[in-house]
Amino acid sequence: MHSYSYKNFIIGATITAAVGLYFIITSFIIGKTDFFLLLNIDLGSTADYFFRFWTNMGDGILWVAVALLFVKYRKKKLPLLIATISLSTLITQVIKNFVFPEILRPTAAIADIQLIHTVTGVELLTANSFPSGHTASAFSIYLLGCLLIKSSWVIPVGFVYAILVGYSRVYLAQHFPIDVGAGMITAVITLLISILIQKQWEKKDQPLRA
Repeated sequence: MHSYSYKNFIIGATITAAVGLYFIITSFIIGKTDFFLLLNIDLGSTADYFFRFWTNMGDGILWVAVALLFVKYRKKKLPLLIATISLSTLITQVIKNFVFPEILRPTAAIADIQLIHTVTGVELLTANSFPSGHTASAFSIYLLGCLLIKSSWVIPVGFVYAILVGYSRVYLAQHFPIDVGAGMITAVITLLISILIQKQWEKKDQPLRA
């Protein structure tokens, strides 16, 4: 049986929550529009191409690849994966569509569109900005990695992967930093609940294997 790496998870979750709160608090201190414009700067054509590609690393389709890895290597942890996917999607979509449906995305909320850096070929969405679903997915995958991979390299490498997905949402003018921060907090909450669900499943399954 594969054990969990709670040390890696605690470190990863703490960093994720801290940075997520930083994005949220800073958005209130200096204003979410000003914070967005500070980060949404033109870094050149190479960055445009990179972030246009990298943002897909937080797309729902990536869960298919993760699911295949679970089926092959961690089949007994499938309840953990299913709970993570379900909760991450449910939380973000409920908040987007029912709690804060009126929150607009940057290109719709900022009057002077010329202040915003946009990338050619990226379809700019206008509604349901809060929170960032791509960010929630990427950090949920990151925290799953922290929980299941014992090597400590997963903490910095996985964080870079996930934070670049989050930043891509700002760079591509799809989200405000506060949306990204909320997506990170969503991921932490998602994994905490999913771990409890997995533990309950394991307890339920023990008598069957005895």
